Amino acid sequence: MSITIRPATAADYDDVARITQQAYLAGGHLREEDEYLQTLGDVAHRAEHAIVWVAEVDGRVAGSVALSLEGEAYSDIARAGELEFRMLAVDPQLQRGGVGRALVQAIVDYARTLDSVHTVSLTSVDNMAGAHRLYESLGFVRAPERDWSVPGEDIGLLVFVKELAG
Repeated sequence: MSITIRPATAADYDDVARITQQAYLAGGHLREEDEYLQTLGDVAHRAEHAIVWVAEVDGRVAGSVALSLEGEAYSDIARAGELEFRMLAVDPQLQRGGVGRALVQAIVDYARTLDSVHTVSLTSVDNMAGAHRLYESLGFVRAPERDWSVPGEDIGLLVFVKELAG
C-alpha cells in the first residue's frame, strides 16, 4: 500500500469531512448530536485558517490532519516554537494500516524544516488509547501539566509533545 501525503484541495473537502466525522463517530469519541461534529465537517473553514493535509491511498483520500502555530485560529495549545496538529483522522476501514503513522511522521518531518519550530504538540481525547500508543511509538511524551478539558463538557484532553532534536 502506497501512502501519499499532500496539501488538501477544495476537491478533497467532502472526503475529509466524511472521513473525519466517521472516524470520531466510529471510535466512540462523539455522538451524532454533538455540535463538534459540525466543526469537524467544516473543512473549508479549517483550510482557510490552518494547513490541512490529506493522506492518499491508491489515489483516494484516506485521512487528514490540520496544522497550526501559536496564536492561529486552529491552535488550542501551541506555544511559541511549537507546531500543533489537530483533527487527525483516518478512514475507519483503513485504520491500523499505517496511514496515521505516515501523517504524524510527515508532520514531524515538516516541523523540522521550520526554523522557528522546536516542538510538535497535540491534544487527544483521554479515551483515544490507540492514538496515544501511536504518538508514543513516534517519540511523543505526555505533558500532563498542560492537560485541559472542553469548557462545559466532561471531556478530558491530554497533551502530548515531541521535542525536535537539532
